[in-house]
Amino acid sequence: MDAVDIVLIMFTGLWLFIPAMLPNSAAAMFGGGPKIDFGKSWRGRRIFGDGKSWRGLFGGGLAGVAVGLVLIGISSIWDSENFWGFGPFWSNIGILFCLSFGAILGDLMGAFIKRRLGMERGQKAPILDQYDFVFGAFLMTSIFFPHWVYSTFVEGWHIAALFFILALMFIIHRGVNIIGYKLGIKKEPW
Repeated sequence: MDAVDIVLIMFTGLWLFIPAMLPNSAAAMFGGGPKIDFGKSWRGRRIFGDGKSWRGLFGGGLAGVAVGLVLIGISSIWDSENFWGFGPFWSNIGILFCLSFGAILGDLMGAFIKRRLGMERGQKAPILDQYDFVFGAFLMTSIFFPHWVYSTFVEGWHIAALFFILALMFIIHRGVNIIGYKLGIKKEPW
């Protein structure tokens, strides 16, 4: 395996992870309406907080699936059998749902942890803010499609794709949040 092959593995992994990268930004745009925790508290603190709504959960998750379908459409031009790594058609639909909704649920669990730690909505939580959705996306996809996660992000040199994603998430997360803040979608730039 030469350096070009490894770089191709890294960018293919990033391409395949895009459906998990969009949902949280889309959730902020679709958000509002009834809160997921219905304003309820647990042990004296809100369960998730006002920033987590049903519209955001479904709007963000479905936006990730939609962008994944576009990626599959683009990749089918060159690879109509494997869709550049998503796999056979019905499997890739499941993978898209797992990546997208797993990212949303990972962010939701991050909010839950922040509330348990006594942190307010929007308060900075390094590492948790950048990687909660990554963990959620990989966890949910690993539960339903373990072989795909293993062969795409862990096996052999494919681990380079995982490390590439982890390295980029901090930069991408920060950049997207600054843009969202400047557009008035987010109240904090982190």
